[in-house]
Amino acid sequence: MGDDGARRVYGTDSADRRPLAGKGEKLADWADGRLGLYALAKANMRKVFPDHWSFMLGEVTLYSFVVLILTGVYLTLFFEPSMQEVVYNGSYTELNGVLMSKAFESTLDISFDVRGGLLIRQIHHWAALVFITGMLVHMMRVFFTGAFRKPRELNWLFGWTLLMLGIITGLTGYSLPDDLLSGTGIRFAQGAILSIPIVGTYLSFFLFGGEFPGEDIISRLYPVHILLLPGIMLGLVTAHLILVFYHKHTQFPGPGRKERSVVGMPFLPVYMAKAGGFFFLVFGVLTVMGAIAQINPVWAFGPYRPDLVTTGAQPDWYLGFSEGLIRVMPGWEINFWGHTLVLGVFIPFSLFPLILLALGLYPFVEAWITGDKREHHILDRPRNAPVRTGLGVAWLTLYAVLLIGGGNDIVATHLHLSINVITWFVRIGVFVLPVAAFIVTKKICMGLQRRDRAKVLHGRETGTVKRLPTGEYIEVHEPLAQAELHTLTQHEQLPPYELGREVDAGGVRRRVKRSERLRARLAKAMYGPDARIEKPTVAEYREITGGDHRH
Repeated sequence: MGDDGARRVYGTDSADRRPLAGKGEKLADWADGRLGLYALAKANMRKVFPDHWSFMLGEVTLYSFVVLILTGVYLTLFFEPSMQEVVYNGSYTELNGVLMSKAFESTLDISFDVRGGLLIRQIHHWAALVFITGMLVHMMRVFFTGAFRKPRELNWLFGWTLLMLGIITGLTGYSLPDDLLSGTGIRFAQGAILSIPIVGTYLSFFLFGGEFPGEDIISRLYPVHILLLPGIMLGLVTAHLILVFYHKHTQFPGPGRKERSVVGMPFLPVYMAKAGGFFFLVFGVLTVMGAIAQINPVWAFGPYRPDLVTTGAQPDWYLGFSEGLIRVMPGWEINFWGHTLVLGVFIPFSLFPLILLALGLYPFVEAWITGDKREHHILDRPRNAPVRTGLGVAWLTLYAVLLIGGGNDIVATHLHLSINVITWFVRIGVFVLPVAAFIVTKKICMGLQRRDRAKVLHGRETGTVKRLPTGEYIEVHEPLAQAELHTLTQHEQLPPYELGREVDAGGVRRRVKRSERLRARLAKAMYGPDARIEKPTVAEYREITGGDHRH
């Protein structure tokens, strides 16, 4: 091969020369040749995301989790997870000479001797509270709008698992300082473990390394809190976001919004710019909260001692309802085969996960009742699913009532009420208030459906009164815009599942399973005529709006 051939092979011919690529472009080409990033980015970076204020609830949760990770890494550099006893002689002179664990001593050092330590501690604690609050509120938004339906059932389970892990992570982190308040919480958990029949004692010995409080619990909770649970949660968050990206984001009903089309802004640059700004806003608010709102002042409680309990000991709000279950439960005990079963603790301890489990399994129960196998990307308006909305409000009401029970002593002292009155109020309210909340919520939803129907048929009230030639006074109604008409009438009202004929033409009765009968009853209760107001038909709309019927 001659020189000309060599130049053509290696691209050195002056006619084929191109401007030399910059280092960044070379790096991008190198990465794209091995990872295929360009094709992936081209296909997804312009992905459209809808816009609604309620969608930011998930972002608040995500950014709080990021803040938790960042502040947690900083705190791990100074915290010593040891229950070895030492005599404190540090900056907080009120506790000088007091015997305490190294875990509590290092917490005091972080608070008073490490630069910015107290601020980081308080940001971390506030971020934990906002994180779990954000998850619960975000899940409620998903629940009330039906965003958990196919194909997002798995993502619902990811979110539910994150909520459970967040609660457990909060409990483990809350227990690490080994102060009197956190020690009381560990004692509460140990008592619940002991109530488990037969194996409770063995589990307690295994976890605490002997009799309570032992010498190992802090060192065992520490890796669980900083490595195991956050690692699992990080993986679930990543999977959750991947599925959100893959399935495309749900959207509220409106013009142009269909199951196969999304109305919104592109991921880059609009959504990413907004998300970046919102992250710093969340971080800033958490920083302000950590700077001006004191939380968990461990120095005021002192180190944990098994023979003491701090006055008004209360867990963080997300565990308050579990304590409420135990506080309002009668102190029942029975002897069974030589074992004492502490039902006053074991029954509430069992109900705690069951109440949360009902929330986690609901999407699958609803899918079984409806038999709907279609994909859903358009959200429901909560009023158009009265039974589901009522169930959600009833669940929240139960949670709130038990939260009052968990703080019955605080409520009693602050409102100057008898603690026995509060306890009996919670005992009765657990059974009565959720049912009342369900009935009231369902009626409100039905009333809103009637108002929507009236608005579609007769228009919006303007407040303008007009006198007709006959002397009759009427109020002028303004026709709705097409966009609003679409929003009020786009929802489906499919007939509920029915058993069909139980006797065939030959007079033979077919066998119907109990599960099918149950499914038919539940479908009628959730989607039957008593659970919805029929939306106007096209014929009804034209009949009323086509003539002189509209005022």
